[in-house]
Amino acid sequence: MIKHTLLKLCIGIFLLLPTQALAAEPDWSTYTQLLQAHVGPGNKQNIALNLVDYQNMARDPRWPKVLNQLATFDVTLLVSDKEKLAFWINAYNILAIQVVLDHWPLDSIRDAGGLFSPVWKKPAAIVAGKMRTLYQIEHQILRPMGEPRIHFAIVCASVSCPDLKNSAYTAADLNNQLDQQAQAFINHPDKGVRVQGNSIHTSKIFDWFEGDFKTRGGVISFIRTYREDIASDSKAGSYLDYNWALNGQSSVKTL
Repeated sequence: MIKHTLLKLCIGIFLLLPTQALAAEPDWSTYTQLLQAHVGPGNKQNIALNLVDYQNMARDPRWPKVLNQLATFDVTLLVSDKEKLAFWINAYNILAIQVVLDHWPLDSIRDAGGLFSPVWKKPAAIVAGKMRTLYQIEHQILRPMGEPRIHFAIVCASVSCPDLKNSAYTAADLNNQLDQQAQAFINHPDKGVRVQGNSIHTSKIFDWFEGDFKTRGGVISFIRTYREDIASDSKAGSYLDYNWALNGQSSVKTL
């Protein structure tokens, strides 16, 4: 009898706990709605990519709510690596968008910084109660987690970056989402990988972060995971030009 009473009491307390205390990661539904409303396929400078409608993103009343959610979330609730990865990937992408909005209009996100103060190291927005930079999230939080596929998920608001996915990353679906992003990028001849004969010309992402792919057998081995046309005698060729133009529909000042 006592055991049954204690069990009922525990269940009652569990049901009364705040939703956020039960959820390991944020409810990203509002962020996903924003992405689906303002991110879509297009073409810029003859490169196919997902374009961001920054002007309408800025006007959308849901955007401040997403920023507030990011600013106030308690990251100690995140337990698994997948929860942490998904959260910080979303955080990076949200901050990159906010940097663009804060400095609108601009032709490249790099215009938001300077020679001695690159945009990546400038304060971008508050995440989990602290002002963060894009550099901190990418190099001090995400990369040390040892998942090379993050490089196809975090988007630095540029044409040659991986496409901004039009839905939030979640722990439950993270592996599939990262695989999809890697697959799409590596099979994009203008942004990811271009095969010519036995030469493989790759994005500079594979140059800048070459060491991150060593856990997957190196760059060429990693690429083979997502492409079937890589011959056994294939060799690394040159790097594709990196296009830093903004991944936006327009840079006309109407905000």
